[in-house]
Amino acid sequence: MHFLDQAKIYIQSGGGGPGAVSFRREKFIEYGGPDGGDGGKGGDIIFEAVPGLNTLIDFRYTQHFRAPRGKGGSGANRTGAGGRDLVVKVPVGTQILADDEERSLLADLTHDGQRITLLKGGGGGRGNASYKTSTNRAPRQHTTGWPGEEMWVWLRLKLLADVGLVGLPNAGKSTLLNSVTNATAKVGDYPFTTLTPQLGVVRHKGREFVMADIPGLIEGAAEGAGIGDRFLGHVERTRVLLHLVDAAGDDPAGAWRTVRDELDAYGEGLTDKPEVVALSRIDILGAKQVEKAKRALVKAGATDPLAISAATGEGMDALLDALLQRLGSEAETEQAEDSPDGAWSPL
Repeated sequence: MHFLDQAKIYIQSGGGGPGAVSFRREKFIEYGGPDGGDGGKGGDIIFEAVPGLNTLIDFRYTQHFRAPRGKGGSGANRTGAGGRDLVVKVPVGTQILADDEERSLLADLTHDGQRITLLKGGGGGRGNASYKTSTNRAPRQHTTGWPGEEMWVWLRLKLLADVGLVGLPNAGKSTLLNSVTNATAKVGDYPFTTLTPQLGVVRHKGREFVMADIPGLIEGAAEGAGIGDRFLGHVERTRVLLHLVDAAGDDPAGAWRTVRDELDAYGEGLTDKPEVVALSRIDILGAKQVEKAKRALVKAGATDPLAISAATGEGMDALLDALLQRLGSEAETEQAEDSPDGAWSPL
């Protein structure tokens, strides 16, 4: 399945149905009077987050969504049927943005089954029965119903994951993801083998968490160099960043600083997230070289870098333990903040 994380679509709610002009005609009833019913309400445009979707590719081929209009009223004071609501199903983590210069946020769907009514259908028109008064016994006026609303919106998908993998191209992120999850990310000996974000579920010591791998960052990504920073939105919602640094690179400390600078230039609080730093591909280096790279990272500002090899499995248990520890502490912090007195709460 192709991955698409942005799409522009047109949405239009249904217009209201027209009211009816009708008069009661029955045998032996001389003055029947008006009995034209009101028109039905138009259908709403509703967005719903559903599980099982992780791409917006369907919106590349279907870009216009129109809810049906309400039915017209009829005699015997019968109100027209309302138009059926149109439910647009999107992946969990989808943001709905206005099509303006600021791309203002209209809705953020972050939970399974979450719904939002973005456009209301137009109200139905009035039938002539509603115009009857003591001085207007036989009205013939009616209204045609209110039109629906319409607009263009942008859909932007931000994948939901617990751990986000960041680093320079060819730092071993895809290899790591494949080794600890059931993902089958492409691995190659050239830069930018990963062109779209990849997700995998990590199972370790009876716990599970979701890990997201995004394309590698290079210097100037915030200005559009390489693939740029367009996929960094997929790690905005993560709780912990796993920063992978190639131990066999020319300058591990410089590589770490480059990615940190790009995260800082992107903003959105990415540099404030808890970070686990790991030196990858240590299987092709000697112990002295690994220790030298560790010291360089610590001097540059990294905290407790770990040495790992996804190919041989060396250091992987310690890395997953560190991630679980960070995820656990973050969950406890969020729970304490949600509770008004900091005490344990079942909610």
